[in-house]
Amino acid sequence: MSLNLANPVWVPVKALLCRTIRRRRIFTATAITSLADKGEKDESELLVVVGGGAAGVYGAIRAKTLSPDLRVLVIEKGSFLSKVKISGGGRCNVTNGHCNDTINLAGHYPRGHKELKGSFFYTHGPADTMSWFSEHGVPLKTEDDGRVFPVSDNSLSVVDCLLNEANIRGVRLERGKSVLAASIKPDGKFLVKVGKQSADTSESIEATYLLIATGSSQKGHSLATKFGHSIVDPVPSLFTFKINDPLLTELAGISFSKVQAKLKLDNPCPDLSNLVQIGPMLVTHWGLSGPVILRLSAWGARYLFSSKYKGHLIVDFIPDINIETAKSVLKEHKLQFSKHKVSNSYPPQFGLVNRFWRYILDREGSSKDTLWASLSNNSLSSISDLLKHCTFQVTGKGQYKDEFVTAGGVPLSETMESKLVPNLFFAGEVLNVDGVTGGFNFQNAWSGGYIAGTNIGELASSSRISSKERKVTIGL
Repeated sequence: MSLNLANPVWVPVKALLCRTIRRRRIFTATAITSLADKGEKDESELLVVVGGGAAGVYGAIRAKTLSPDLRVLVIEKGSFLSKVKISGGGRCNVTNGHCNDTINLAGHYPRGHKELKGSFFYTHGPADTMSWFSEHGVPLKTEDDGRVFPVSDNSLSVVDCLLNEANIRGVRLERGKSVLAASIKPDGKFLVKVGKQSADTSESIEATYLLIATGSSQKGHSLATKFGHSIVDPVPSLFTFKINDPLLTELAGISFSKVQAKLKLDNPCPDLSNLVQIGPMLVTHWGLSGPVILRLSAWGARYLFSSKYKGHLIVDFIPDINIETAKSVLKEHKLQFSKHKVSNSYPPQFGLVNRFWRYILDREGSSKDTLWASLSNNSLSSISDLLKHCTFQVTGKGQYKDEFVTAGGVPLSETMESKLVPNLFFAGEVLNVDGVTGGFNFQNAWSGGYIAGTNIGELASSSRISSKERKVTIGL
């Protein structure tokens, strides 16, 4: 098999930058220039990026922007930017616009919150990401909860922008092949073996720089270990909770704008502070979901894994009302609506829907036909306790498909430029970094890709200047 780029194959991608009446096509390369096929030796350096996701493509663009003479190849087994395309329900939650302070921003990363408090987001944070996309033809909007989306509400706006910019800069994109292996040559360069997993043939490429941005793929972890890096075993993060409660299942579709949820697991946890979260929650056909559950799953990812995803969830459905006030509200309602059935009348201060109120009554054991006048003080206390401390048994996890993330990967202590191998870089989810839902995982990708691309671009530029100076000296 030959990756002959003397006559590259081209495929069209949508053009965002064309504003003519008749729509034009902009094209991006899908083949690698084989060094063996060139008639003369190309002295420019080569960066190979393993992985065509957000971090890999963004890093490739940045490196090529700083060092235009650097040859940049991005190798992707599947489709480029596939997670970007499906994220946010097809809208793409680009970043979060409510966390401009780097300390506060780092606090949204269960893995990485300590290490990322330094220069990481200061170098390229959410404001920088938003500026970059806006300047490259993708206007953005910030929603009330801080999530940032393209004004188009279409993830293809982001995908097309990145692919077009890569094309304009001269980044070569190779789709449908994998990096099968990589090693270090005696001269310090990388020998990268590229091909299809199922094919018998492959081609080796010599690269000066290697950027591994493979997301949660085992391939990236395998390459990292070949270079001597350790791997924190990956486990799922950002998922929903399965709840064994037939009565709750009947409430599928009901949402709560604000609850406080506390997770208690069978195995003891050393840090319980982040296993209490406040936010919106949704009842599903299999259990509970919504931002508050996803955040709990992220902070408790490793604990939940070791507990085999079993434990208890205690939910406060009226977090802004203390239990004594809740009892007083119920007593006042009893006096005012004594002749009404408890199933048809309930305090509006609680902000509940009728179906859920009846669920609480079922849990408490009160008959739907009971009149408010017949409710005992013990029943009022029990209802208050349920509203403030409603316990659910977690029996397993669901999958949050649009934003599926893993906890684990290459430790940050060994990266971002490898501390073991010169000119080896990592970015994105291949690292042991993961954020809660709300645009934070993409921000990690943009920041990591930008930093890696900057370092590579500056190294390549310095190397080229040194090479020119050597030639001048020899000429003299």
